[in-house]
Amino acid sequence: MDLTTVWFALIAVLWIGYFTLEGFDFGVGMLLPVLSRDDVERRVMINTIGPVWDGNEVWVLVAGGATFAAFPEWYATLFSGFYLPLLLILAALIVRNLSIEYRGKREEPGWRARWDLAFIVGSLVPALLWGVAFANIVHGVPIDADKNFTGSLLTLLNPYGLLGGVTTLLLFATHGAMFIALKTDGPIRHRARALAVRLGVAAAVVAVVFLVWTQLSRGDLSSAVSFVLAALCLVAGIAAAAWGREGWAFVGTMGTIALAVAGLFLALFPDVMPSTTDAAFSLTTSNASSTPYTLKVMTWVAVVFTPIVLLYESWSYWVFRKRISTEHIPSSALEAADTTAGATGR
Repeated sequence: MDLTTVWFALIAVLWIGYFTLEGFDFGVGMLLPVLSRDDVERRVMINTIGPVWDGNEVWVLVAGGATFAAFPEWYATLFSGFYLPLLLILAALIVRNLSIEYRGKREEPGWRARWDLAFIVGSLVPALLWGVAFANIVHGVPIDADKNFTGSLLTLLNPYGLLGGVTTLLLFATHGAMFIALKTDGPIRHRARALAVRLGVAAAVVAVVFLVWTQLSRGDLSSAVSFVLAALCLVAGIAAAAWGREGWAFVGTMGTIALAVAGLFLALFPDVMPSTTDAAFSLTTSNASSTPYTLKVMTWVAVVFTPIVLLYESWSYWVFRKRISTEHIPSSALEAADTTAGATGR
């Protein structure tokens, strides 16, 4: 196995890590107005991802950096051709991250409501557009002999691409509901578990259509096996949620996303961006890669630092593994001040 194949596989692993972890973050954001009944419950939901959301985003940064270093031609064509969708994703992520940091800075309901809306939109937009982007990468886009994307935004908004977006949207929403059921206690937990079952059924129907379409257009035996296993994981996750086994339900949706993304990369290989203009213009792991020396240096860097990152992230999840509920949310600063004043007669 040459280093171009190794780095294609490593980039696939990075995207799998990003979608399985950041996927439930997006789901929590999208479900904020659905599962919460008041500000305290909204704080509970946001706090479930509070310790980990920024670490989850590291995966996409590393994936982008690895693509730039290992496959610069792929990076250049992808980021120039998909510039507007990727810009919208970036803007949504920035707004979403600001909402997490700033909603608690003031006590006014209007202030928090506006940041909650930013959190919802900032979660929904990437959940949809990442699916559109990856569906188009796998399906192929118009690329000329100079490796330039020759389409437009409307080129990307084709039926297959939009179906990919709806698939990731529903899968991430289901994944988020499973995570909330796993990480909370009380009424939110029960509402999340019931919603996870309903969302899971809808996600299963849409995902099967998308994966079958992918398999018929580009798949091989390896992608077919991955897609079948993904479907089985989703069914198992839905069943586990219905039986009240939140841990196994979350593992099921995590396995679904991981195997589905792996299947997309297996269907894509050895291409990295197929050309619908002419197959000879497609970007592959061979004609889009860096020099062998660059890949060799990158490999040694990855060998040293990847275990460190994995150990740190695993440790952070272990530290914040316990459930939270409305009982763990402290009173606001203003409420505390009023209570103190009343107790002292001032």
